[in-house]
Amino acid sequence: MQPNWIILAALLAPVPVAAQETPANLPPAIVGTAQGDVSVTIYNGDVALVQDVRQLDLNRGTVRQDFPDVSAQIRPETVSLAVPDTRIVEQNFDFDLLSPSSLMEKAEGETITLLRTNPATGAETRERARVLAVNGGVVLQIGDRIEVLRDDGLPVRAIFDKVPPSLRARPTLSVTLDSSRAGTRPATLSYLSRGLGWKADYVALLDRKRGTIDVQGWVTLTNTTGTTFANARTLLVAGEVGSNDDDGMYRSQRPRARMQAGTESANREQLGDFYLYPLPERTTIADKQTKQVSFLDVKGTPATSGYRFVNGWLNTAANPQSAQTIVRFSNAAQGGLGDALPAGTIRVYLRDARGQPQFTGEAAIDHTPQGSKIALATGDAFDVKVRPVVESRTRIGSSRWQTKMRYTLTNATAAPVTVELVQAGLDWSDTRIVEQSRPGERIDAGQTIWQMPVPANGSAVVTATFDTRY
Repeated sequence: MQPNWIILAALLAPVPVAAQETPANLPPAIVGTAQGDVSVTIYNGDVALVQDVRQLDLNRGTVRQDFPDVSAQIRPETVSLAVPDTRIVEQNFDFDLLSPSSLMEKAEGETITLLRTNPATGAETRERARVLAVNGGVVLQIGDRIEVLRDDGLPVRAIFDKVPPSLRARPTLSVTLDSSRAGTRPATLSYLSRGLGWKADYVALLDRKRGTIDVQGWVTLTNTTGTTFANARTLLVAGEVGSNDDDGMYRSQRPRARMQAGTESANREQLGDFYLYPLPERTTIADKQTKQVSFLDVKGTPATSGYRFVNGWLNTAANPQSAQTIVRFSNAAQGGLGDALPAGTIRVYLRDARGQPQFTGEAAIDHTPQGSKIALATGDAFDVKVRPVVESRTRIGSSRWQTKMRYTLTNATAAPVTVELVQAGLDWSDTRIVEQSRPGERIDAGQTIWQMPVPANGSAVVTATFDTRY
């Protein structure tokens, strides 16, 4: 529970706003902003570039100019300001924001007025009090006595004579300029900020009977900068830019899709090695807001569903294990989604017997070039199981072994299925396959894959003998 002086503090002094022209095309609800013509470029990884062109009316000589409504998470060392016929002398970022608690803290050593209300009669009494300390509570000197401003539920207000100049109602950049002439001119303010981010989210509706998938892509914008960016031109950059400011960044632990990287160039603007996703119209990115904008809507893309099971080296199971359910499709120009896909989460839905879409699983994708083949693992299958067993392990020399594996695959569905059976971990021990009941594909040093058909309501078996160093 917050103290009464925090809840009820009276803030009496106005805060000056930088003189400038209000952009004529701002909606009425945001005319009060001190921002000008704003452009925001948002990158992956909690970094954004803000560019703000404001009209300043400057006197000649040394002048101090305030820029309210900058991001509260501005990186001051990245600020760039260009004003014709001026020279920058000094710049400061005032991030100590006006609040009841900061106002009381700045009042240490000052005299304030306490307004108390008698709850029984409604009568008000005023006392002058000197703030001695604000350390986990407020210690006051009132006349000859020392009093602690308690949180006892009694109505009390702290009235301050003024707002300290170091406190700002809004995040403010203060700049001292040396102007060679008087007059109005544009000032271009640029800086990097934390707290503005975006990610891609995808909704995929799979039709197993038709072998197609419908995919909608949404850009999700988030703003935790402490500042609203009004009527901004917004550009999204897909790709991981290098930064020395990403310590402690959260990394998603959601299972990631497998991808065979494509080699097609997307019909989309690029910035160096990054793809650009501009929002088609200006938008207001409000503080503490999440906003979604559509950027992809493709229907009827060919897709297949199947199963996959990965077994680690020497793994043996007492009970059958579920295979993963896999959805496969492409983002190629022909027969695919036809666009590069920013990293994000794809959520897959299937229609039930009543035709209602139901959620069946999700997986994360990395930045995916056009022409890629994508395999999403959406969950564990109920009716398709695999039981791997180490049947024997025989030493055949001082440093070589032969290991015989048996994999039993079962299918309790009413339709035949194909399971992609993967034996992983082969690169650890200089492995050769000396015998197998069905031809497999050694896709790399560490994995062999068998594409195993399993009949409806039936089973299948694969055996393989591995010659290894250990």
